Amino acid sequence: MDLQKLISKTESETIEFKESTGEWKEIIATISAFSNTKGGKIVIGVSKSDKLLGVDIGKDTIENLTNQISQNTDPKIHPSITLEKIKGKFIIIVKIKESSDHLVLAFGRPFKRVGKSTVKMSKDEYERHILEKHKEKLYFDSQICKEAKLKDINKERLLWFVKEARLHRGLDIEERLSMEEILERLKVLKERRLTNTAILLFGVNPQKFFLQTLIKAIRFRGYDVTEDMLDFKTIEGDILIQFEKAEDFIFEHIPKQAWIEEGKLQRQEKWLYPPKAIREALANFHPTQSSYCESLLLGEVRRRSRNRNK
Repeated sequence: MDLQKLISKTESETIEFKESTGEWKEIIATISAFSNTKGGKIVIGVSKSDKLLGVDIGKDTIENLTNQISQNTDPKIHPSITLEKIKGKFIIIVKIKESSDHLVLAFGRPFKRVGKSTVKMSKDEYERHILEKHKEKLYFDSQICKEAKLKDINKERLLWFVKEARLHRGLDIEERLSMEEILERLKVLKERRLTNTAILLFGVNPQKFFLQTLIKAIRFRGYDVTEDMLDFKTIEGDILIQFEKAEDFIFEHIPKQAWIEEGKLQRQEKWLYPPKAIREALANFHPTQSSYCESLLLGEVRRRSRNRNK
Protein backbone atom coordinates (compact mmCIF):
# COMPACT_ATOMS: atom_id res chain seq x y z
CA MET A 1 0.00 0.00 0.00
CA ASP A 2 1.34 3.47 -0.91
CA LEU A 3 0.61 5.26 2.37
CA GLN A 4 1.87 8.65 1.24
CA LYS A 5 -0.39 8.48 -1.81
CA LEU A 6 -3.34 7.43 0.34
CA ILE A 7 -3.09 10.26 2.87
CA SER A 8 -2.44 12.82 0.14
CA LYS A 9 -5.88 12.13 -1.30
CA THR A 10 -8.86 14.25 -0.36
CA GLU A 11 -11.90 12.80 1.36
CA SER A 12 -14.38 11.21 -1.02
CA GLU A 13 -17.21 8.72 -1.26
CA THR A 14 -14.77 5.96 -0.30
CA ILE A 15 -12.14 7.74 1.86
CA GLU A 16 -12.56 9.38 5.27
CA PHE A 17 -9.93 10.94 7.57
CA LYS A 18 -10.18 10.99 11.37
CA GLU A 19 -7.72 12.67 13.70
CA SER A 20 -7.87 10.13 16.54
CA THR A 21 -9.69 7.08 17.91
CA GLY A 22 -11.45 9.54 20.25
CA GLU A 23 -13.83 10.10 17.32
CA TRP A 24 -14.96 6.47 17.58
CA LYS A 25 -18.66 7.29 17.34
CA GLU A 26 -18.14 9.14 14.05
CA ILE A 27 -15.87 6.32 12.86
CA ILE A 28 -18.62 3.74 13.49
CA ALA A 29 -21.24 5.88 11.72
CA THR A 30 -18.91 6.08 8.72
CA ILE A 31 -18.42 2.30 8.81
CA SER A 32 -22.21 1.95 8.48
CA ALA A 33 -22.19 4.48 5.63
CA PHE A 34 -19.39 2.74 3.72
CA SER A 35 -21.05 -0.65 4.24
CA ASN A 36 -24.32 0.70 2.85
CA THR A 37 -22.74 2.40 -0.15
CA LYS A 38 -19.59 1.23 -1.96
CA GLY A 39 -17.26 0.31 0.86
CA GLY A 40 -14.21 2.42 1.70
CA LYS A 41 -11.27 3.24 3.97
CA ILE A 42 -11.07 5.26 7.16
CA VAL A 43 -7.60 6.63 7.91
CA ILE A 44 -7.15 7.53 11.58
CA GLY A 45 -4.31 9.92 12.42
CA VAL A 46 -4.83 12.37 9.54
CA SER A 47 -6.61 15.73 9.70
CA LYS A 48 -9.35 16.89 7.36
CA SER A 49 -6.74 19.04 5.64
CA ASP A 50 -4.64 15.92 4.89
CA LYS A 51 -2.07 16.75 7.61
CA LEU A 52 -0.33 13.71 9.10
CA LEU A 53 -0.92 13.76 12.87
CA GLY A 54 -0.36 10.17 13.90
CA VAL A 55 -2.12 8.38 16.74
CA ASP A 56 -0.98 7.33 20.19
CA ILE A 57 -0.93 3.55 20.27
CA GLY A 58 -1.43 1.88 23.65
CA LYS A 59 -1.58 -1.78 24.59
CA ASP A 60 -5.32 -2.14 23.85
CA THR A 61 -5.89 0.61 21.26
CA ILE A 62 -6.70 -1.66 18.32
CA GLU A 63 -8.60 -4.17 20.46
CA ASN A 64 -10.78 -1.45 22.00
CA LEU A 65 -11.59 0.02 18.61
CA THR A 66 -12.46 -3.43 17.26
CA ASN A 67 -14.79 -4.08 20.20
CA GLN A 68 -16.50 -0.69 19.88
CA ILE A 69 -17.19 -1.35 16.21
CA SER A 70 -18.51 -4.85 16.86
CA GLN A 71 -20.73 -3.80 19.78
CA ASN A 72 -22.32 -0.84 18.01
CA THR A 73 -23.01 -2.21 14.53
CA ASP A 74 -25.87 -4.48 13.49
CA PRO A 75 -25.20 -6.89 11.93
CA LYS A 76 -21.81 -6.90 13.63
CA ILE A 77 -19.07 -5.57 11.36
CA HIS A 78 -15.52 -6.90 11.60
CA PRO A 79 -13.52 -4.68 9.24
CA SER A 80 -9.86 -5.08 8.37
CA ILE A 81 -7.89 -2.90 10.80
CA THR A 82 -4.16 -2.39 10.22
CA LEU A 83 -1.53 -0.31 11.97
CA GLU A 84 0.91 1.43 9.63
CA LYS A 85 3.90 3.71 10.18
CA ILE A 86 4.80 6.67 7.99
CA LYS A 87 7.41 9.36 8.68
CA GLY A 88 7.84 8.02 12.20
CA LYS A 89 4.13 8.29 13.04
CA PHE A 90 1.49 5.58 13.41
CA ILE A 91 -1.80 5.65 11.54
CA ILE A 92 -4.71 3.19 11.67
CA ILE A 93 -6.41 2.11 8.47
CA VAL A 94 -9.89 0.64 8.69
CA LYS A 95 -11.03 -1.06 5.47
CA ILE A 96 -14.77 -1.69 5.05
CA LYS A 97 -16.42 -3.86 2.42
CA GLU A 98 -19.73 -3.01 0.80
CA SER A 99 -22.62 -4.89 2.40
CA SER A 100 -24.62 -7.11 0.05
CA ASP A 101 -27.96 -5.79 1.33
CA HIS A 102 -27.02 -2.24 2.50
CA LEU A 103 -28.69 -2.79 5.88
CA VAL A 104 -25.85 -2.13 8.34
CA LEU A 105 -26.86 -0.04 11.37
CA ALA A 106 -24.66 2.06 13.65
CA PHE A 107 -26.12 2.72 17.10
CA GLY A 108 -29.43 1.38 15.76
CA ARG A 109 -29.57 3.79 12.80
CA PRO A 110 -28.65 3.35 9.10
CA PHE A 111 -26.15 5.66 7.42
CA LYS A 112 -24.96 6.10 3.85
CA ARG A 113 -22.22 7.96 2.02
CA VAL A 114 -23.09 10.98 -0.11
CA GLY A 115 -19.98 12.47 -1.68
CA LYS A 116 -17.56 12.95 1.20
CA SER A 117 -20.26 13.14 3.86
CA THR A 118 -21.78 10.52 6.12
CA VAL A 119 -25.54 11.08 6.37
CA LYS A 120 -28.48 9.26 7.92
CA MET A 121 -30.41 7.09 5.48
CA SER A 122 -34.05 8.03 5.15
CA LYS A 123 -36.74 5.76 6.57
CA ASP A 124 -38.19 5.12 3.10
CA GLU A 125 -34.81 4.18 1.64
CA TYR A 126 -34.02 1.83 4.53
CA GLU A 127 -37.43 0.16 4.24
CA ARG A 128 -36.88 -0.29 0.50
CA HIS A 129 -33.61 -2.13 1.17
CA ILE A 130 -35.43 -4.36 3.67
CA LEU A 131 -38.13 -5.21 1.12
CA GLU A 132 -35.49 -6.00 -1.52
CA LYS A 133 -33.65 -8.29 0.91
CA HIS A 134 -36.84 -10.16 1.79
CA LYS A 135 -37.75 -10.44 -1.89
CA GLU A 136 -34.37 -12.04 -2.66
CA LYS A 137 -34.86 -14.54 0.16
CA LEU A 138 -38.36 -15.30 -1.04
CA TYR A 139 -37.42 -16.15 -4.62
CA PHE A 140 -35.27 -19.23 -5.08
CA ASP A 141 -34.02 -18.10 -8.51
CA SER A 142 -32.40 -14.88 -7.21
CA GLN A 143 -30.44 -16.63 -4.46
CA ILE A 144 -26.72 -17.36 -4.81
CA CYS A 145 -25.75 -20.86 -5.97
CA LYS A 146 -22.99 -21.18 -3.38
CA GLU A 147 -20.82 -23.89 -4.95
CA ALA A 148 -21.13 -22.75 -8.59
CA LYS A 149 -18.19 -21.27 -10.50
CA LEU A 150 -17.91 -19.61 -13.91
CA LYS A 151 -16.59 -22.90 -15.31
CA ASP A 152 -20.05 -24.37 -14.61
CA ILE A 153 -21.58 -22.04 -17.22
CA ASN A 154 -22.00 -23.27 -20.80
CA LYS A 155 -20.53 -20.37 -22.78
CA GLU A 156 -22.04 -21.60 -26.04
CA ARG A 157 -25.55 -21.64 -24.56
CA LEU A 158 -25.04 -18.22 -22.96
CA LEU A 159 -23.97 -16.65 -26.26
CA TRP A 160 -26.86 -18.35 -28.05
CA PHE A 161 -29.23 -16.85 -25.49
CA VAL A 162 -27.80 -13.34 -25.99
CA LYS A 163 -27.99 -13.67 -29.78
CA GLU A 164 -31.62 -14.83 -29.69
CA ALA A 165 -32.63 -12.22 -27.13
CA ARG A 166 -31.02 -9.45 -29.18
CA LEU A 167 -32.75 -10.67 -32.34
CA HIS A 168 -36.22 -11.38 -30.98
CA ARG A 169 -36.55 -9.39 -27.72
CA GLY A 170 -34.38 -6.31 -28.28
CA LEU A 171 -31.86 -7.19 -25.56
CA ASP A 172 -29.13 -4.52 -25.41
CA ILE A 173 -26.15 -6.74 -24.60
CA GLU A 174 -23.23 -7.36 -26.96
CA GLU A 175 -22.00 -10.92 -27.55
CA ARG A 176 -18.38 -9.69 -27.58
CA LEU A 177 -18.52 -8.91 -23.84
CA SER A 178 -16.94 -11.26 -21.32
CA MET A 179 -19.05 -14.04 -19.80
CA GLU A 180 -18.88 -12.31 -16.45
CA GLU A 181 -20.14 -8.99 -17.80
CA ILE A 182 -22.95 -10.64 -19.77
CA LEU A 183 -24.10 -12.52 -16.67
CA GLU A 184 -23.97 -9.32 -14.61
CA ARG A 185 -26.08 -7.45 -17.16
CA LEU A 186 -28.58 -10.30 -17.20
CA LYS A 187 -28.72 -9.87 -13.40
CA VAL A 188 -27.81 -13.49 -12.75
CA LEU A 189 -24.37 -12.71 -11.29
CA LYS A 190 -24.21 -10.89 -7.94
CA GLU A 191 -20.92 -9.78 -6.42
CA ARG A 192 -19.16 -12.14 -8.86
CA ARG A 193 -21.26 -15.08 -7.64
CA LEU A 194 -23.68 -17.03 -9.81
CA THR A 195 -27.37 -17.13 -8.93
CA ASN A 196 -29.56 -20.21 -9.18
CA THR A 197 -31.08 -18.73 -12.35
CA ALA A 198 -27.65 -18.62 -14.03
CA ILE A 199 -27.15 -22.34 -13.41
CA LEU A 200 -30.70 -23.31 -14.38
CA LEU A 201 -30.51 -21.43 -17.67
CA PHE A 202 -26.88 -21.73 -18.71
CA GLY A 203 -25.39 -24.48 -16.57
CA VAL A 204 -23.22 -27.18 -18.15
CA ASN A 205 -24.93 -29.62 -15.78
CA PRO A 206 -27.67 -27.99 -13.67
CA GLN A 207 -28.53 -31.35 -12.09
CA LYS A 208 -25.10 -31.34 -10.40
CA PHE A 209 -26.47 -28.58 -8.13
CA PHE A 210 -30.20 -29.28 -8.21
CA LEU A 211 -31.09 -32.96 -8.45
CA GLN A 212 -34.79 -32.15 -8.59
CA THR A 213 -34.56 -29.89 -11.64
CA LEU A 214 -35.58 -32.40 -14.25
CA ILE A 215 -38.75 -33.48 -16.01
CA LYS A 216 -40.17 -36.99 -15.91
CA ALA A 217 -42.36 -37.44 -18.97
CA ILE A 218 -44.70 -40.45 -18.92
CA ARG A 219 -47.34 -41.76 -21.28
CA PHE A 220 -49.94 -43.98 -19.61
CA ARG A 221 -52.35 -46.38 -21.21
CA GLY A 222 -55.81 -44.82 -21.02
CA TYR A 223 -56.65 -41.94 -18.65
CA ASP A 224 -55.67 -43.39 -15.27
CA VAL A 225 -52.14 -42.93 -13.87
CA THR A 226 -52.39 -46.42 -12.35
CA GLU A 227 -52.49 -47.94 -15.84
CA ASP A 228 -49.41 -49.35 -17.59
CA MET A 229 -46.71 -46.91 -18.69
CA LEU A 230 -46.28 -47.02 -22.47
CA ASP A 231 -43.36 -44.60 -22.53
CA PHE A 232 -41.13 -43.00 -19.91
CA LYS A 233 -38.36 -40.46 -20.30
CA THR A 234 -36.22 -38.47 -17.83
CA ILE A 235 -35.37 -35.08 -19.31
CA GLU A 236 -32.33 -33.21 -17.99
CA GLY A 237 -30.23 -30.23 -19.08
CA ASP A 238 -30.85 -26.50 -18.78
CA ILE A 239 -34.37 -25.07 -18.65
CA LEU A 240 -34.69 -24.33 -22.37
CA ILE A 241 -33.39 -27.77 -23.37
CA GLN A 242 -35.87 -29.38 -20.97
CA PHE A 243 -38.66 -27.29 -22.43
CA GLU A 244 -37.83 -28.33 -25.99
CA LYS A 245 -37.49 -32.04 -25.16
CA ALA A 246 -40.67 -32.10 -23.06
CA GLU A 247 -42.57 -30.47 -25.90
CA ASP A 248 -41.21 -33.01 -28.39
CA PHE A 249 -42.25 -35.87 -26.09
CA ILE A 250 -45.83 -34.56 -25.89
CA PHE A 251 -46.19 -34.10 -29.64
CA GLU A 252 -44.81 -37.58 -30.25
CA HIS A 253 -47.77 -39.02 -28.36
CA ILE A 254 -50.78 -36.93 -29.34
CA PRO A 255 -52.65 -37.56 -32.59
CA LYS A 256 -52.94 -35.17 -35.49
CA GLN A 257 -56.00 -35.06 -37.69
CA ALA A 258 -55.53 -34.55 -41.44
CA TRP A 259 -58.05 -33.93 -44.20
CA ILE A 260 -58.46 -32.51 -47.71
CA GLU A 261 -60.67 -29.49 -48.10
CA GLU A 262 -62.52 -28.83 -51.27
CA GLY A 263 -60.90 -26.09 -53.32
CA LYS A 264 -57.55 -26.34 -51.50
CA LEU A 265 -54.47 -28.08 -52.85
CA GLN A 266 -52.69 -28.54 -49.53
CA ARG A 267 -53.68 -31.08 -46.92
CA GLN A 268 -55.21 -29.52 -43.76
CA GLU A 269 -53.89 -30.66 -40.37
CA LYS A 270 -54.89 -30.12 -36.75
CA TRP A 271 -53.45 -31.41 -33.48
CA LEU A 272 -55.82 -33.00 -30.98
CA TYR A 273 -54.78 -30.36 -28.43
CA PRO A 274 -53.85 -26.74 -29.36
CA PRO A 275 -50.01 -26.50 -29.53
CA LYS A 276 -50.06 -22.96 -28.17
CA ALA A 277 -51.94 -24.05 -25.04
CA ILE A 278 -49.51 -26.92 -24.45
CA ARG A 279 -46.49 -24.64 -24.76
CA GLU A 280 -47.93 -21.91 -22.57
CA ALA A 281 -48.58 -24.54 -19.89
CA LEU A 282 -44.99 -25.80 -20.13
CA ALA A 283 -43.56 -22.26 -20.03
CA ASN A 284 -45.56 -21.41 -16.91
CA PHE A 285 -43.74 -24.16 -15.02
CA HIS A 286 -40.27 -22.72 -15.60
CA PRO A 287 -38.66 -21.76 -12.26
CA THR A 288 -37.00 -18.43 -13.05
CA GLN A 289 -38.40 -14.95 -12.40
CA SER A 290 -35.79 -13.18 -14.54
CA SER A 291 -37.59 -10.85 -16.96
CA TYR A 292 -35.03 -11.47 -19.73
CA CYS A 293 -35.29 -15.23 -19.32
CA GLU A 294 -39.07 -15.29 -19.07
CA SER A 295 -39.37 -13.04 -22.11
CA LEU A 296 -37.11 -15.21 -24.24
CA LEU A 297 -38.74 -18.45 -23.11
CA LEU A 298 -42.21 -17.18 -23.98
CA GLY A 299 -40.82 -15.89 -27.27
CA GLU A 300 -39.46 -19.36 -27.98
CA VAL A 301 -42.90 -20.80 -27.15
CA ARG A 302 -44.56 -18.64 -29.76
CA ARG A 303 -41.86 -19.17 -32.39
CA ARG A 304 -42.06 -22.95 -32.06
CA SER A 305 -45.84 -22.72 -32.06
CA ARG A 306 -45.79 -20.97 -35.43
CA ASN A 307 -43.38 -23.56 -36.82
CA ARG A 308 -45.42 -26.47 -35.49
CA ASN A 309 -48.63 -25.07 -36.97
CA LYS A 310 -47.17 -24.69 -40.46
